[in-house]
Amino acid sequence: MDDRQRYDRATAALEAPFAILDLAAMRANAADLVRRAAGKPIRVASKSIRSRAVLERVLAMDGFQGIMAFTLPEALWLAGHGFTDILVAYPTADRHALAALAADQDAARRITVTIDSAAHLDFIDAAVAHVHSRAELRTCLDIDAGYLALGGRFRAGALRSPVREPDQAADLAAGIAKRPGFRLAGLMAYESQIAGLGDDPPGNAVYTRLIRLMQARSARELIVRRGRIVNAVRQYTDLEFVNGGGTGSVERTVREKAITEVAAGSGLFHPRLFDFYRRFTGRPAALFALPVVRRPDMETVTVLGGGYPASGSAGPSRLPQPYLPAGLRYAPDEGAGEVQTPLIGQAAAELRIGDRVWFRHAKAGELCERFDALHLVDGDTLVETVPTYRGEGQTFL
Repeated sequence: MDDRQRYDRATAALEAPFAILDLAAMRANAADLVRRAAGKPIRVASKSIRSRAVLERVLAMDGFQGIMAFTLPEALWLAGHGFTDILVAYPTADRHALAALAADQDAARRITVTIDSAAHLDFIDAAVAHVHSRAELRTCLDIDAGYLALGGRFRAGALRSPVREPDQAADLAAGIAKRPGFRLAGLMAYESQIAGLGDDPPGNAVYTRLIRLMQARSARELIVRRGRIVNAVRQYTDLEFVNGGGTGSVERTVREKAITEVAAGSGLFHPRLFDFYRRFTGRPAALFALPVVRRPDMETVTVLGGGYPASGSAGPSRLPQPYLPAGLRYAPDEGAGEVQTPLIGQAAAELRIGDRVWFRHAKAGELCERFDALHLVDGDTLVETVPTYRGEGQTFL
């Protein structure tokens, strides 16, 4: 029985549109991430999962430890449901959430907030000034892991922290050590130009060679700079963790002595954008089904909705992939539509009104912003239906 038959059988009683999670595929992806991490723990990036029940399943597996949250309200919500060791990976300007954190000793022990400047500390102090018996807040220092070349005229990597050099990190660590109400618990540096950029893209051989060259040079530069930064910061505090990497760079990042853990999330679902890496091959685990609602001609079917683009630089790579049956593609003059999506190709001839077309989202967790639930499939059986964050009335953005 092929995947399409399995999914159709398991979800026969459901009305599309809906989303599924193939548990066997997710378990295989998780095992491969653990293998690549070579004994270092994997902190689960919750933005790639966005389902409390699925996070619980992942954290129950060997090799996974802690959560990398994307907002402080999310972290507070997760802490309230029993999760521990939660790193908020992005700085927050949410005054109400900061006040709630500072007023809750238990949450403050479970949650670490990220900062990259003294201005963040000033903002937090002002936000929690009215809190009686303020808890000490755990902080993580975010470091710029981007790659610079040609005297700074070329940059690869996400624009994140302004802290790049060891002396900058040491100065900020020294300031935190002297500042009441804060403790520097960890350091993170996300090399998005390696972890989030596939080194085997289709089509352009010259571009592929440039990516690989950039990534090799970036990795060499970062292993030295990150090690020096960690050594400089450790002069002022005993860091509990040093976090780096992501799904696309796990086996590279864990080789660094300075790194104590890696982050990963997308690799569990293996969305479309993670097809283009040489070092690993995942199994698509999260999919959504749309029903065929019309047939404009013998080589075209139209499905309901489907306009679910992923975030990032706009372009074809951000569109969902018509996945099953194989051989479908977008009509070039319409693409993925808000209300309807025409699909063309040989496979269209076999589809009838009411049949399903299975899609993969370009990114991982953003799929859960479109659906209230994930239907968990094991083999050809629907074993459970669990809410997404949206299904629990939580969006956090």
